[in-house]
Amino acid sequence: MAEKRTQRRLAAILAADVVGYSRLMEQDEAGTLAALKARRNEVLVPVVAQHNGRIVKVMGDGVLVEFGSAVDAVQCAIELQKGFTEANQGVAEASRIILRIGINLGDIIVEGSDLYGDGVNVAARLEGLAQPGDIYVSASVHDQVTGKLPLEFDDLGECTLKNIAKPVRVYRARNGEVSEGAARPILALPDKPSIAVLPFQNMSGDPEQEYFADGMVEDIITGLSRFNALFVIARNSSFTYKGRAVDIKQVGREMGVRYVLEGSVRKAGNRVRITGQLIDTSTGSHLWAERFEGMLEDVFDLQDQVTASVVGAIAPKLEQVEIERAKRKPTDRLDAYDYYLRGIAGLNQWTKEANAEALANFSQAIERDPNFAAAYGQATRCYLQRKAAGWSTGRDQEISETERLARLAIKHGKEDAVALSTAGMGLGFVVGDLESANSFIDRALVLNPNLAWAWMFSGWINAWRGESEVAIDRAKRAIRLSPHDSQMFAMQTAIAIAHYFAGRHGEALSWAEAAMRNQPNFLIAICVAAASFALGGRQAEAEKTMTSLRELDPALRLSNLADLMPIRRPEDFAKIIDGLRKAGLPE
Repeated sequence: MAEKRTQRRLAAILAADVVGYSRLMEQDEAGTLAALKARRNEVLVPVVAQHNGRIVKVMGDGVLVEFGSAVDAVQCAIELQKGFTEANQGVAEASRIILRIGINLGDIIVEGSDLYGDGVNVAARLEGLAQPGDIYVSASVHDQVTGKLPLEFDDLGECTLKNIAKPVRVYRARNGEVSEGAARPILALPDKPSIAVLPFQNMSGDPEQEYFADGMVEDIITGLSRFNALFVIARNSSFTYKGRAVDIKQVGREMGVRYVLEGSVRKAGNRVRITGQLIDTSTGSHLWAERFEGMLEDVFDLQDQVTASVVGAIAPKLEQVEIERAKRKPTDRLDAYDYYLRGIAGLNQWTKEANAEALANFSQAIERDPNFAAAYGQATRCYLQRKAAGWSTGRDQEISETERLARLAIKHGKEDAVALSTAGMGLGFVVGDLESANSFIDRALVLNPNLAWAWMFSGWINAWRGESEVAIDRAKRAIRLSPHDSQMFAMQTAIAIAHYFAGRHGEALSWAEAAMRNQPNFLIAICVAAASFALGGRQAEAEKTMTSLRELDPALRLSNLADLMPIRRPEDFAKIIDGLRKAGLPE
């Protein structure tokens, strides 16, 4: 019998297994085996072959694959997770087959067709460490693929792996999507006290009052955001936890915050009760808990009390004058405020019908309080949304109305960051006055450095102004302040177009595709993707993307593109024209 030949070589090793395999087998052995066999034949085998891999062995619910390239290994892992997620569509949650994957690049021992050594063991340990749906890679893999694939990596730090002598630096690979069943990325804590305010529970027994509880939280977030000494997660990200039972420690890891505020609102007749508790996410311990009660007309005072108490618990050395700065009531008219909250709720839905309803609610708020700066600003935002989504009904009339509302927001809100930032974006994107827009948004950021939307608006305006690096930096700051924002696609598209104008078409495409996954109908993201495909030599994909663009906006032409994109520099405008012409947009 011939002796197996032993040799060594450098290889990328992918180890994967099925999450909860024993549970799946226990509840339906035959069904699980059949589903797993189908996944191997329909997903695993063809995807591995497509990326030049070799299946070393299959072990029940696990598989070991060898690659000659770390890039191939990571690309294969991304496609495997995508394929398994697609295959799980329509399958009951308890019966879904979800993978966890670990990848390492290292020296391995080869005996016949089998592999051994630390190169293999590290991959297996990373797979065991990974969360469901995740891909964990070693530093050696991270270093090889960075800049070669359109991926982002979360640095999870050095980890001690079983039977591995030295700690291994571990990264979570992601391509802009959260895999099915996956935990969100773990974010590092910022260099100052940080907090996320979770949606308060509506205890009124009336679903119609949900907007009131949400609006209450939004105003507490706004109050906290005025403190330069605090890092405050934006409302759109913290509200991704709405209606869910949460693990506070996990929220802290996912949001990158030290503290979480949770609570409830009960509105009965003319009385309001707010309860709140502040929790240290590192320990789960309660730092502060309080109940505030009063008449409805005292609602702003109650919010002030909550805000001041939270700040006092987090940073007791903050100047009292800073606490006073947070006590700014948006309006003294409670009926106006009620309409304002309803408008905010509508805007966040991002539909044509909800947009029209939101504008009507902001108009009602303004009618009741003509000095309500934030209401003018949010009404301006309605027209922003209309233009960005292709819902405009009359260009000249909407430009005129946007400018009117923006100027009133600025007039009544010289110290209101929400009013100034939304008005500034309206002047820039809809009216085309980029310099005034930049000035007002910068002023908003001085007033409220934690306002994620102001950073995003600054990203957009600087992209249109040709300041690509500034635009990217500011839009990424918005993402950090609101890492799970429902409007993430807008932040991603700002980065995409800035990269495009800078001539980095690969990066532009990566960000544009991420934006399209989050919002398939966002016109500017589709434009950037089509142009980037064309200039990257991927004509078939460019034409396919252009078909989608033409379906969404049949009237769009090269000759009227300036109506959609207020680009300042002729050379930047020429770049987008060139790409879209090659992609097939008519003259």
